Amino acid sequence: MRVVGITGGIASGKSSVARFLMDRGYHVIDADQVARWVVEPGQPGLLEIAETFGASMINVDGTLRRSALRALIAKDPQAQQRLNQIMHPLIRQEIERQVADFEAQGEQLVFVEAALMIEAGTSHKYDHVILVTAPLDERLRRLADRDSMPRDQAEMLISRQWTDEQKIPFADSIIENGSNLDELHMAIDYVLNTITSTPK
Repeated sequence: MRVVGITGGIASGKSSVARFLMDRGYHVIDADQVARWVVEPGQPGLLEIAETFGASMINVDGTLRRSALRALIAKDPQAQQRLNQIMHPLIRQEIERQVADFEAQGEQLVFVEAALMIEAGTSHKYDHVILVTAPLDERLRRLADRDSMPRDQAEMLISRQWTDEQKIPFADSIIENGSNLDELHMAIDYVLNTITSTPK
């Protein structure tokens, strides 16, 4: 089975690429959904967060107090590093489990959408890596529309991430996701053809 990674910065349009692939009948494992699942009540991630950052990170109903955790890591870079040390292995293990399940079902091609696969040093584990990019103004517009995020806050958030130029050496294919959907779909089809027509 071939496993393809989809990555890119915030508001680059990774999810649009993933939705197109799912509409074509492909399976896409979403690392963000996995990240939410591993901190559900009863999962080891939630227990580790409580042990590391304190019981104040847990709501009275036993769920993760996400607002408190976000506030903590926003002001404490070391807390962000500790959170990553908890979350990344758990996310990776769950993704690997889901990949193994698809392989056991006889699937030939599966995609994994993960924003930080290059930064986390896991991009080499994929048979092919697709980097989704978009012009800065388009990304800022999406953050404003999607999250009602002020421009200065959006610019700061983007500036904290790796640039596309830093990520390009790790990518096998690049899809620019601007504002034209027809061009995006053509680009995805081209990459799909490249992947499926190349012997593994």
